[in-house]
Amino acid sequence: MNKTLSLKQEIAYAAGMIGWSTMTNIIIVMLPYFYLPPSNAGLPPLVPQLVFLGAFNILSIIAASGRLVDAIFDPFIASKSDASTNPNGRRMPFMKVAILPAMLFCALVFYPIQKGESLHNAWWLTLTLCLFFVSVTTYIIPYNALLAEVTNTPRQKVKLSSYQQVGFVIGIILSACTNNFADLVQHNFHVANRSEAVQIAIWALCILSGLVMLLPIFFIDEKQFSVAKPTHVPLWPAIKSTFKNSNFKYYLISDFAFYTALSIISSGLLFFCTVLLGLPESEGGKFMGAMVMASLLFYPIVNFGSAKIGKKPFVLAAFGVLCLIFVTIFFLGKLPFGPYTQIYLLVLSASFPLAALGILPTAILADIAQKDTIETGENHEGMFFAVKYLFVKLGQTLGIAIFAMLTIYGKDPGNDFGLRLNGVVGFGLCLIALLFFSRFKENKE
Repeated sequence: MNKTLSLKQEIAYAAGMIGWSTMTNIIIVMLPYFYLPPSNAGLPPLVPQLVFLGAFNILSIIAASGRLVDAIFDPFIASKSDASTNPNGRRMPFMKVAILPAMLFCALVFYPIQKGESLHNAWWLTLTLCLFFVSVTTYIIPYNALLAEVTNTPRQKVKLSSYQQVGFVIGIILSACTNNFADLVQHNFHVANRSEAVQIAIWALCILSGLVMLLPIFFIDEKQFSVAKPTHVPLWPAIKSTFKNSNFKYYLISDFAFYTALSIISSGLLFFCTVLLGLPESEGGKFMGAMVMASLLFYPIVNFGSAKIGKKPFVLAAFGVLCLIFVTIFFLGKLPFGPYTQIYLLVLSASFPLAALGILPTAILADIAQKDTIETGENHEGMFFAVKYLFVKLGQTLGIAIFAMLTIYGKDPGNDFGLRLNGVVGFGLCLIALLFFSRFKENKE
């Protein structure tokens, strides 16, 4: 039996997720707001609101193109990591080389070539997004594959997944507070231009992300903890073998639907606050913080409860609550409460799904990957996580694309129907996730 991580090493491992989550969520939260802001944001639009085929605007196409490159690269990096014979380990060497370019290209996404509406900005955004996704994928695929290799029991997987999820939600909070940090930059450094203040805030967050992504590399010696051997299965057979697992297919579809819905909420948060509820944009970070702090209260319940009755009931309950939340989004600003009551009702209701769907799916997938390794004799945990994160990223991209597409039907005060339609789409996605995961067969051993 291989060694297990100490508490310090578990925290260091989770810190890597803070960096990845912060940068990817900066893209999700800030990209639509920065390039196609609402009329009351104080920011200029940077790409034309061109519409193709009556539904696709230019921002949705750019986001999709970046993820298409990522989709091709995901299984490639997983295959290389799974098959690596590097004496320093199969995972850490890839993670090391990814950090600096991920920081650089995340920041450059928000440095358009021209300061006004321009197609040149669209091409620049496409290039920098592609390079960012490729860089950050080179980190996250090996990072997640490591979880299955440094844990020995389902309980250890849930525990490490819990720490990892804390890192993920810290990243969400930091990214949601980008505008708050931009306020601090403007007030303390006398930066008059709002766009420049946002850019400086994003640079600071990218540097912080890179530093915390180094912590797993410094504190965990992969060769001491992982006894996994390089896999000899070629790339495409390895991908196909993951899809032969019926449990994995049900898991994958529900996970994809969930991340699409989550991306819609993240992309729309600033719009929901400023347009539907008439609140300042700087309040968005506070609401996200309240949701995350409330979700921490559910962590012990999810950990102990899933050990007693299984993970599946908690996941299904979380999807059910999310369906109700998206119905509420459709009626935001029209409910018989004040705007602050409405938004806090929404974010506090989301705290249980955030906890359950943050902790359990990663642990469930680690179980699936480990069971497959035992049955096949091949260690391709990286491929399972690559396919998962391919669909996570496709879901995140589809969420941004759906949100951007729906802005065609209204994204400004007094013309907000497009924002409300996100509630309808999100409800449908969460219902799909619930129905498919209900067919998942949980092994409770």
